[in-house]
Amino acid sequence: MPEVIFPGPEGRLEGRYHPQPAPDAPIAIILHPDPQYGGTMNNRVVYNLHYAFHKLGFTVLRFNFRGVGRSQGEYDQGIGELSDAASALDYLQAMNPNSKHCWVAGFSFGAWIGMQLLMRRPEITGFVSVAPPANIYDFSFLAPCPSSGLIINGSADRVAPPKDTATLVGKLREQKGITITHQEVEGADHFFKDDEAHMKPMIETVQTYVRRRLTEGSR
Repeated sequence: MPEVIFPGPEGRLEGRYHPQPAPDAPIAIILHPDPQYGGTMNNRVVYNLHYAFHKLGFTVLRFNFRGVGRSQGEYDQGIGELSDAASALDYLQAMNPNSKHCWVAGFSFGAWIGMQLLMRRPEITGFVSVAPPANIYDFSFLAPCPSSGLIINGSADRVAPPKDTATLVGKLREQKGITITHQEVEGADHFFKDDEAHMKPMIETVQTYVRRRLTEGSR
């Protein structure tokens, strides 16, 4: 998978870019967890999401937020990281001008950034938020949430407790014109550490959901 360096707001950003042969393939960016706690684009959940989307026919980009790996800049409490995500999407769109579908997927802190990007970019047609930390970050900006998507979390998540995720899902489901699908992986912690029991069913759920949305061709 080609390593790429592309311009961000604070200098270069380091990523991994996985194109499809079809020029009109859908595109997706994958956002990693909190850099303050060791989050990088090589996180297991992020890596597995990347390949899940690629297997579905997406051209995929994952990247390191500012100050992580070879990406320049310093951690910016989510403000600068949102700008980084916007730059990554700009880069991906410039490389794939004929793409008709654009998705964003994020894990933990990356889910929070991804849902903010959703608010900024109306061309995003779907999202996947894995273990969104609704107990730590304010998600009230999703008013209204502009796109349908999947929220998935583990039933044994102690970092982002299931009750807070359920509250977030409930609030989003009150909104009209979108459909929020919610799945809980039984026994999974925040990091889906058990590959067979937790990571695999999480990724399969994501693939089933995204495949259905692509087949429907709906927002």
